[in-house]
Amino acid sequence: MDPVIIAGAGPVGLTLALALARQEVPCVVLDEGPGKDEPRPARTVVLGEETVALVERLTGASLAEAGLRWAGWRSLRRRQVTREVVFGEGGDAGPAPLHLAQHELTGVLRAALAREARVRIAVDSRLDGIEQETSGVTAHTRGPGGTWWRGSHLVGCDGPRSTVRKLQDIRFPGRTAVERYAVAALRTELPRPDEAVLHRMPPWRTSGPSAGEVTARPLPGGAWRLDWLLPPGKDLVTPELLVNRVRETLSGWTEGAAPAYELLDTGVHTVHHRLARRWRAGRVFLAGDAAHLLGALGTQGLEEGLRDADNLAWKLALAWHHGPHEALLDSYQEERRTALAARLRAADQTLPLLRGGGGLRGYVPGAARGHDTLLADGHLGRGALGAPGAYADSPLAPPPLEGEAAVGTPAGGQVADVRVTAEDGTFVRLRDRLGRGALLVVLIAPGTGVWERKHWVTAGIMPRLAAAVTALPHPAELLVAEDYPGAAPHTVLLIRPDGHLVTALGGVRPADLYTATETALGGPPRATRTGAPAGSR
Repeated sequence: MDPVIIAGAGPVGLTLALALARQEVPCVVLDEGPGKDEPRPARTVVLGEETVALVERLTGASLAEAGLRWAGWRSLRRRQVTREVVFGEGGDAGPAPLHLAQHELTGVLRAALAREARVRIAVDSRLDGIEQETSGVTAHTRGPGGTWWRGSHLVGCDGPRSTVRKLQDIRFPGRTAVERYAVAALRTELPRPDEAVLHRMPPWRTSGPSAGEVTARPLPGGAWRLDWLLPPGKDLVTPELLVNRVRETLSGWTEGAAPAYELLDTGVHTVHHRLARRWRAGRVFLAGDAAHLLGALGTQGLEEGLRDADNLAWKLALAWHHGPHEALLDSYQEERRTALAARLRAADQTLPLLRGGGGLRGYVPGAARGHDTLLADGHLGRGALGAPGAYADSPLAPPPLEGEAAVGTPAGGQVADVRVTAEDGTFVRLRDRLGRGALLVVLIAPGTGVWERKHWVTAGIMPRLAAAVTALPHPAELLVAEDYPGAAPHTVLLIRPDGHLVTALGGVRPADLYTATETALGGPPRATRTGAPAGSR
């Protein structure tokens, strides 16, 4: 069968190629460039724990050496600290996000793909034509090796000016220049070297709309990324203005003369909010910046693109191996576009409130602190501005089931990473079993961790659950966990290959498990079909 064609060799396209290859789907990546990326220290990304786990699972490499996990986060307004967050062991905020330069992330992905026999990267290949048929898609590229490429599907991961989107005549409405930031990457010594800072209305800037906000995020090797929120308009950001901002900010934070610094890179980051009308046109899909632009806080758009790749990969892989699954492929747009639309709405509704100042809200006690908390949560991947979307209203969500049980993860949410026992008796992390194309069925069974698997695999409810898993309409791996947040003993979790919870059941309920599995694969609920395996509830 023909490979999947991926247009674009940025982090989203490379991640999608790896995710498909791990599920034995061959790919061709069309790279407009020479096959390597120019280092840009001022172009960085912040990745949450789940996204870091995704990249590390696909690449087999640790991102810790390429990035920095922050020790904490501080929010300040003028001279007052309004919020402090401590990460890691002993902290109250859980795992820290990872901050790294985008070219470092791309380098890790490219190194993994160089070892992957199922992926071919075609450099200096610019897409300029797409033709679709019922049996596949053909793409034409121009360049030194310009040619026609034949594929089963094509995914446009080719950025905000996506050629794929334009060739499919897909509209890309939204707002232009929602915000602008001046950005600098530099190496210097600052107080609290591993702690990120959001400083609103810093006291050394006393007037004008530019007084508003500066963010500092540490990077490895004593480097920092600094972002200054610019006033509305298109005023030119000159080198002199940027250097003045650097010196003024460093002097303000060290309360003296600016410390010595080495300027590594500069730029202007303009935030656009756009959402493609369609993310699928037959056998052609959009992902990443080709499908959405979200960057109100400067570092979030890429992480959503990686979530696109994770969501689409297992669905494309299932269709590639087993034939048409139209409802499953349609669910990619319904799930991911809905999640991004919610975040864009939240940003469009909230940012005017956060940036406006003055007015009645300025006199409401606690309003400013609440705004600072909302903004900081957005930077940290939480709250209305930052939290990843769940797929509770997905077309893949099963109908109400008699045996449903409540757990700490809502249906459609990303599962917690707990230790599980695999079928060979080894202890592994739950997230390490994701992305293989199989569903996961996890039994919560306290006490099993202290016994060898041979002592409990044939005891109690395990044989009945194993039989139910074998009868499912799609391969599933049976795992056992000592505990799971909010789950009672003998709870059974059904988890998608991308780590989202399908349902939790109270005990072994084969019919409910079959129904939930069938729906999660894009099929109709069991009530509309016949022939599902019987099982007592």
